[in-house]
Amino acid sequence: MNAPRTHTPLKQTYVDLHIHSTASDGSVSPLEIIQIAEKAGLGAIAITDHDTLEGSAEALRYQQGYEVEILPGIEISAPFRSGTMHILGYLIRLDDVPLREALEVVQRSRATRNLQILAKLQNLGFEVTYDEVFQVAGEGQIGRPHIAQALLRKRVVQSIEEAFVRFLKQGGPAYADRYRLEPAEAIQTILHAGGVPVLAHPSSLHTENESDLETVVAGLKELGLKGIEAYCTGHGFARTAQYKRLAHRQGLLVTGGTDFHGAIKPAVHIGVGNGDLRVPYTVVEELKRAATSSYRGKAY
Repeated sequence: MNAPRTHTPLKQTYVDLHIHSTASDGSVSPLEIIQIAEKAGLGAIAITDHDTLEGSAEALRYQQGYEVEILPGIEISAPFRSGTMHILGYLIRLDDVPLREALEVVQRSRATRNLQILAKLQNLGFEVTYDEVFQVAGEGQIGRPHIAQALLRKRVVQSIEEAFVRFLKQGGPAYADRYRLEPAEAIQTILHAGGVPVLAHPSSLHTENESDLETVVAGLKELGLKGIEAYCTGHGFARTAQYKRLAHRQGLLVTGGTDFHGAIKPAVHIGVGNGDLRVPYTVVEELKRAATSSYRGKAY
């Protein structure tokens, strides 16, 4: 594939570097995401689907026809003691073999977990079939949000949130765990692919306090972490400022995005989140400077 184009944004000064498409658990296709971003005047986007590169790969195939810059990206889940850890990877080589092999293992585990969840739901008396969930997911990889949507279609629940609270959340009666890359493996896999590993929405870690969070971040930095997603839907001004200070103290770059999923999170919109999120294009410039030497000069 061709090397990335050099962009010089004019009026397009804002970006959204955390977007999910139909390739994972979003409801909007990569092409539609590009069109929405273009209409919104964004300078750059990154499709960061869960544990799959297909959304980024599809988006990059449309790059030539649009002004908005597209950064290849991914979001990798990792285990954490008190909450959820997600590691974003930016400017990765999509043809990197170790990255693809690692993701294949994760995706196989996802498939097994889905069947376990459906079996538990059936044991609870709710007949939700794989075919029904597949119809919801379409061509994307199936996950819990798709099972939640199937439950909503069957009127077992009144909302996606209710499906998670009643059945699908960790510890819920239909929950089943799956294999995740360890934080070190996720970070090193991204680095090997020439990418920049960033801790997504630190609030999801549910650390006890700011000092505990800093200890976790410092440990991740030793493993190769390069940045923190300070700008994100729901963070608010105070929490964003807290994460920016933490990044500064640890010598890490700051990134941001909406965590857009489409219909699954209908109040969250590309580029603006709940309406007040603004991520400056400077974060893209910083990501490019932070990109590993193994990436520079290579094609996607």
